[in-house]
Amino acid sequence: MFDWIQNIADWLVYDIFNLEKGQHLAEALNFFIYDTTKILILLFFVIFLMGIVNSYFPIDKVKNYLSRKKLYGLEYLMASLFGVVTPFCSCSSVPLFIGFVRGGIPLGVTFAFLITSPLVNEVAIGLFIGLFGVKTTIIYIISGILLGTISGIILQKLKLEKYLTPWVKKVLKNAQKEQDIFQAEKQTFNQRLPIIWAEVQKILKGIFPYVILGIAIGGLMHGYIPEGFFEKYMDKDNLFAVPVATILAIPMYSNASGILPVVQVLVAKGIPLGTAIAFMMGVVGLSLPEAMLLKKVMTLKLIAIFFGVVTLCIIISGYLFNLIL
Repeated sequence: MFDWIQNIADWLVYDIFNLEKGQHLAEALNFFIYDTTKILILLFFVIFLMGIVNSYFPIDKVKNYLSRKKLYGLEYLMASLFGVVTPFCSCSSVPLFIGFVRGGIPLGVTFAFLITSPLVNEVAIGLFIGLFGVKTTIIYIISGILLGTISGIILQKLKLEKYLTPWVKKVLKNAQKEQDIFQAEKQTFNQRLPIIWAEVQKILKGIFPYVILGIAIGGLMHGYIPEGFFEKYMDKDNLFAVPVATILAIPMYSNASGILPVVQVLVAKGIPLGTAIAFMMGVVGLSLPEAMLLKKVMTLKLIAIFFGVVTLCIIISGYLFNLIL
């Protein structure tokens, strides 16, 4: 499907730049050109498509439905599924988290969305299919949704509302963020299109630096890290590889589309897929920038509980992934 991109990468690296095959720089640069082109094309089409979908399914309606209906626990699953169709990284999900809390949705349901949204969104799914195939993508989607759902239920049972900051109450006085794009049900598609396009550009600009950074790291790893390096420390025989990978990921920050190239290289270098995905989930769902933003709405104790529960679920998911795959 993407052979033409590989041909362009080969032409640039070996013909234009005159690098020799097998050189570290050549391998790293070839990987960078190929993955950058492929991922940006996927990002554009997937985000544009979901922009159309989101314009017809406004956030307000989802919030109102979740807060008014008695769904006997299904609201956690619905919040996780809604997180799947929203192309946001962990930090950009925080404003939506605030909106959910302000809308009266239970905290656990809100957490289910906050956890799933950065981990499993349509952008990550599109890239995951291209990198790892349909079977692995389906397992990844199911595990991500279950992670958000189960974590949300656990956090709701802990009754953590008292650990929200006073600022959350003050935010009730603020006007809700613009949702015209999602509320204009009488607008024609042509009328919606400029707003959708503006959203596509905004999302692309927001995630572009992380995509480039992630691919650059992946390229360096691909070109310079020798075969067998990762197997020595994080292979399937290392019982603690999954928790170590998860914890080490926390200081880093990227969205799913930015870190997937790194995951691809980790797997290529011999790390079990479950361990690599646990690392990805840690980077995406447990980032320090996210924690700093959450301080606006949560006390440090609540952030610690939230991160602890999610970390535990990610570690379990990593082990299950390794067993299944």
